[in-house]
Amino acid sequence: MRRLLTFFTLFALLAWEPAAADHPEPPTQHQITVMARNVYHGVDSEIFSIPAATDEQLPDRVAAVYQGYQARNFPERARALAAEIEIAQPALIGLQEAVLVRTRLPAEPAPAQTVAFDYVQILLDALAARGLHYAVVAEIPGLDIEMPRDEPSSLGIYVRHTDREVILARTDMPPGHLQLSHVQTGHFTVNCPIPTRAVGTITVLRGWAAVDVWSRGRVFRFISTHLDGDCLSFTHAIQVAQAQAILSGPADTALPVVFVGDINASPLDAAPSAYQVLTHAGLGDAWDSADSADGFTCCQADNLLNPTSTLDTRIDVVLLRGDFTVRAAAVTGDSPANRTASGIWPSDHAGVVAIIEIPTH
Repeated sequence: MRRLLTFFTLFALLAWEPAAADHPEPPTQHQITVMARNVYHGVDSEIFSIPAATDEQLPDRVAAVYQGYQARNFPERARALAAEIEIAQPALIGLQEAVLVRTRLPAEPAPAQTVAFDYVQILLDALAARGLHYAVVAEIPGLDIEMPRDEPSSLGIYVRHTDREVILARTDMPPGHLQLSHVQTGHFTVNCPIPTRAVGTITVLRGWAAVDVWSRGRVFRFISTHLDGDCLSFTHAIQVAQAQAILSGPADTALPVVFVGDINASPLDAAPSAYQVLTHAGLGDAWDSADSADGFTCCQADNLLNPTSTLDTRIDVVLLRGDFTVRAAAVTGDSPANRTASGIWPSDHAGVVAIIEIPTH
């Protein structure tokens, strides 16, 4: 029941918020809505089969990755994600796993440039179809790998997978409500090295994106990231190093900070964890401030076909540093009603939305 109350509170607040031209807000504070959304590239099980593949097996396994993108149908999932965003109306969204998939024929030069799936553009198109206006304000590529390397996949093509961390912002806010500057991006220096049989070590490069936000007389820094979750027994230490890099990098500012992302670390993880590193450094958890149920965000089945939700841990977060007040927080995309017409979940993660008050004194 408390989760339902959180949803009702969130949506009631969104419906209640007056139009600025007709009903001026109190002079001392205003609201802004932010979202963390891992959209899922859709091919976890297929990608995790690559490291153990022999040279002979690799063409078939790369073909399976490409077929996995098709089976997980991001255009259909993007329409479901756009429906979530339409309800929440976030001013800023941090996207994780917003991949770009490109291909090439054997006669074409490497690297592959023919776009097969651009998850960011597909989502922007789905948003536009609902009359929603968003644009990319920051983007950084992460893991960028083309496989196989010596011969094409069994589909006759080479497949290039490029992970991206992306910040989207609304472009139709009233004047003075959302002005952006000082876009920053960076890669972590500590990343996950994964040994493979066929192509040597693959480093899962990850990074962060940030932008300074001016909204009705107040400036804060918005940061989005996706910490490591691929390195088995080393994941914990890599996450901590990456969290520390956030604190010494984009979060090392006198500005208030709004931090969103998939940190692959739960509040229940043993210390020291990435979650604890961030929160002990003064980044308060919006979910705790809202006192809202369990907030589980991970994970649905790799193939997204589980009929009932299997979310059982909270690793997607909105964290705040500064004199913000959390008005409401909600998980999105976690109900069977959010599944698409063909029965797949919008993502293997749920989204997290928070409405925060920003004092303007």
